Amino acid sequence: MRLKNKVAIITGGGGDIGRAIALRFSEEGAQVLVADISKEAGQETVEMINNRGGKAVFHRTDMTKQDEVKALIEKALDTFQRIDIVCNNAGVNSEEKKIPDVSLEEWQKVIAINLTGVFLGMKYAIPSLEPGSSIVNIASIAGIKGQKLVSPYSASKSSVMTLTKTAATEFGRKNIRVNAVAPGVIDTKMVDDWRKTDKWPILSTANALRRIGKAEEVANAVLFLASDEASFITGETLIVDGGTLNL
Repeated sequence: MRLKNKVAIITGGGGDIGRAIALRFSEEGAQVLVADISKEAGQETVEMINNRGGKAVFHRTDMTKQDEVKALIEKALDTFQRIDIVCNNAGVNSEEKKIPDVSLEEWQKVIAINLTGVFLGMKYAIPSLEPGSSIVNIASIAGIKGQKLVSPYSASKSSVMTLTKTAATEFGRKNIRVNAVAPGVIDTKMVDDWRKTDKWPILSTANALRRIGKAEEVANAVLFLASDEASFITGETLIVDGGTLNL
């Protein structure tokens, strides 16, 4: 029960990784506010938690709209009277294109969800966080190595890591920790299109462990950073990639 009596907001909580994080947090005693743009997916996560004896509520949120993000924070405070953990997980991938072929509209869409959404999540949550609170932002190893053909995604995730460091520096004196997790290839719907290509046998084994990761393995990393076990860690990005960047 590492998160006993804690209240956590998880954005993108209807997706594979977000759901795994929400379930893991609940298992460790947290009360969870699941945010997602999809009501159906978010409600499904909430039902899974509540059916297992946990406590969760859903709030539909478009993380690119500041009024909706403000309403999300107000919902958490109205429901639970406090916020201890924020996991900014909502995100989308890019279509595979070289930079000259990426439209401005696609660039702006990915940046809005992956980066501005994280910014807004922190902007409106931080003033309500108590000392000892934790923020965990979901980045990607694409933001570290600069993955080809997905420039909007890579740029957004690299910026998430820099924004994480900035926030950690700004709010460390208030004992608010801000960290990130950078997954590699994880078994989620986001990689379903890759499975249909000839390069999947290479992609799925392109790390030291020779397999893709599980959403639950990302959730365990997020849990560690969110918990008091990581009480002296801030401004860091924990890489969860099976050793991909080591090859």
